[in-house]
Amino acid sequence: MDHHHHAGDHHGQDHHSAQDGPAGVTDPVCGMAVDPEKTAFHAAHGGHTHHFCSAGCRDKFLADPDKYLAPAPAAPSAPRGTVWTCPMHPQIRRDGPGTCPICGMALEPAEPRADEGPNPELVDFTRRFWVSAVLAVQLLLVSMGAEMLDLHLVPPAWSPWVQLALTAPIVLWAGLPFFQRGWASLGTRHYNMFTLIAIGVGAAFLYSLAATLAPGLFPAALRMHGGMVPVYYEAAGVVVALVLLGQVLELRARAATGRAIRALLNLAPKTARRVDPQGEEREVPIAQVLVGDRLRIRPGEAVPVDGTVLEGRSSLDESMLTGEPAPVLKTPGAKVTGGTVNGTGSLLMEARAVGADTMLARIVAMVAAAQRSRAPIQAVADRISGWFVPLVVLVAIVTFVVWSMAGPEPRFGHALLNAIAVLIIACPCALGLATPMSIMVGTGRGARAGVLVKNAEALQALDRVDTLVIDKTGTLTEGKPRLVAVEPAEGIAADALLALAAAIEARSEHPLALAIVGAARERGLVAGQVEDFASQTGLGISGRIDGRAVAVGNAAQMRRVGADPAALESAAERHRGEGAGVMMVAIDGRAAGLLVVADPIRESARGAIAALRAQGLRIVMLTGDSQGTAEAVARKIGGIDDVRANLRPDDKVRIVGELKAQGARVAMAGDGINDAPALAAADVGVAMGTGTDVAIESAGLTLTNGDLAAMVRARRLARATMANIRQNLFFSFLFNGIGVPVAAGVLYPVAGILLSPMFAGAAMALSSFTVVVNALRLNTVKL
Repeated sequence: MDHHHHAGDHHGQDHHSAQDGPAGVTDPVCGMAVDPEKTAFHAAHGGHTHHFCSAGCRDKFLADPDKYLAPAPAAPSAPRGTVWTCPMHPQIRRDGPGTCPICGMALEPAEPRADEGPNPELVDFTRRFWVSAVLAVQLLLVSMGAEMLDLHLVPPAWSPWVQLALTAPIVLWAGLPFFQRGWASLGTRHYNMFTLIAIGVGAAFLYSLAATLAPGLFPAALRMHGGMVPVYYEAAGVVVALVLLGQVLELRARAATGRAIRALLNLAPKTARRVDPQGEEREVPIAQVLVGDRLRIRPGEAVPVDGTVLEGRSSLDESMLTGEPAPVLKTPGAKVTGGTVNGTGSLLMEARAVGADTMLARIVAMVAAAQRSRAPIQAVADRISGWFVPLVVLVAIVTFVVWSMAGPEPRFGHALLNAIAVLIIACPCALGLATPMSIMVGTGRGARAGVLVKNAEALQALDRVDTLVIDKTGTLTEGKPRLVAVEPAEGIAADALLALAAAIEARSEHPLALAIVGAARERGLVAGQVEDFASQTGLGISGRIDGRAVAVGNAAQMRRVGADPAALESAAERHRGEGAGVMMVAIDGRAAGLLVVADPIRESARGAIAALRAQGLRIVMLTGDSQGTAEAVARKIGGIDDVRANLRPDDKVRIVGELKAQGARVAMAGDGINDAPALAAADVGVAMGTGTDVAIESAGLTLTNGDLAAMVRARRLARATMANIRQNLFFSFLFNGIGVPVAAGVLYPVAGILLSPMFAGAAMALSSFTVVVNALRLNTVKL
């Protein structure tokens, strides 16, 4: 089909286009073919005549010609530079689709896309499964019907030929991928499930083929009554159908593991409303948004990219970042994140980060990388898988030999079927999938709850930690000092005291000064012009406002201006004991009152610390603040086992090292550049997502809303994921530990139990599917 048919720039050509021919002009509104000679509806625009099928189409065109003359969008194609990788072996990376040289599984795109079409391998295997299933049912009726029910649907002499006709398409076409992958595994010496299936199915089919085409080659001892050599086509055909069913179920379930990333990708809107300098609004594709663009966000719309609010006020649903449902108020100057959803107000924003630089794009990239990473626990499964297949082949050979020599009649038949059952049931696939499936689902589940995992190693480490080291500022507290109390002396109004102090403090660069000025602005307080401003090092600041002498500072500053601080001292001590900063104010040489500034404790801190202690963690608080302030914060929060104050950044690294040397397994949570070295030094670093890029880069996990409640969720996630991996590994080992001996026939002398290759095939398909389904249970874990 010619995709360029209507996709050219219609401004540049008459609708008598070359492709259309004189009678094939297209109506630009409805797309119908129109004969310009016969239609009565025409319109001129931009120097060209356009032709229409009806007056309605012409009227729509005249109302908005540009709408109908825009170039048609290009057909979507796979993004260039897509890397394909194996779900079990992430070290395998290719430029295009194919199969893994280690395990033979189909490669998948390393990063899922929102517009991903159907999985081509799933489509192919589904088709192969249905064809093989239809033939396998008929095959069972012909072979087993005669054997078990004495139901001869075809004459006995024809039976092998009919079975061959039914089995050949199953084995040679439907099962072809298994043979291709099995053969490739022999070349690479990476033996896998396809090696075992190819040997098992191949042996049954080739033996049966020889028995059908040249029965004279076989000794009389092998013949049944009637002199026929037994055939085992149903073993080969039904096993292929069952293994295909297992693959289809597994591929379907595995597709669900990428759901978390696709859900994240779908949060990003496809278009944005750009506002030009004249105030005109135009909808543009998200890819065309540039840093600095002004964008309109209407009620209920998703924020297109990261940026800052210029105008308007509205509450945003930021649960995609924080996992918390409470909406967050945004006013001019506030930061907004692409993918979050606007409430009822209208906002005008300026784009600050677009494309791959947005928080959402970085989250998607981080989750995709984590899903492909390997947990240390996987090394156990890898080592076992290495010698597992050769061992199974050896067991199958021993089974064949023992049954050929000591088994009941027909010895050869029993020997062949039991050896095939051993090969088919011993699927190393469940073992290989046990860890990566849990990691994929667990990291996706974490992303939805505001817990970003950098790699699987971090999850395993967090599961095992027993000590949590927390930075105080910005983690336990909000990290922004706020005015928490104004205590005026008798006869002075609180607002007047704050207004005068704020006017003086507006000239200071001290962080506590910003808190006082901000509080006055919030209350709408204004004082007169400041004159004679001066700063007294180690004491405070002073100046004159409307003829009044105002001084702000410590007790020594009060004494310097002749005010007696004694009246304020007891209240000041009480506040200092609670970890707050106190500034005394004097007006015209008289003590006028106190301003109390503190870094408020985060609302969630108490509950989070209690929950972390309940999980068996020892909590150590680190801070650069004074010992008194640190102990006051620890008292208010409760549950902190160890407080270390007056620290420099290198002290934090040293303390983490000391704790590890004492045998503690340490997680460190922090948000600043000064925390980065300690985050890197800990067994697992946890960055508060409200913090700096440096901290986030140094950490193994990031809590996107920078809240300790998310730390509780992260720990629950780590424990649930590792428990899930252990369940999967236990099930895989147990399955093979029981399945292989039973298939070999060890229960036959005791209980007369034999496992046919068909049951072995069904059990093998079920084992991989069970591992994937168990991993998907992580999506329902309460965090």
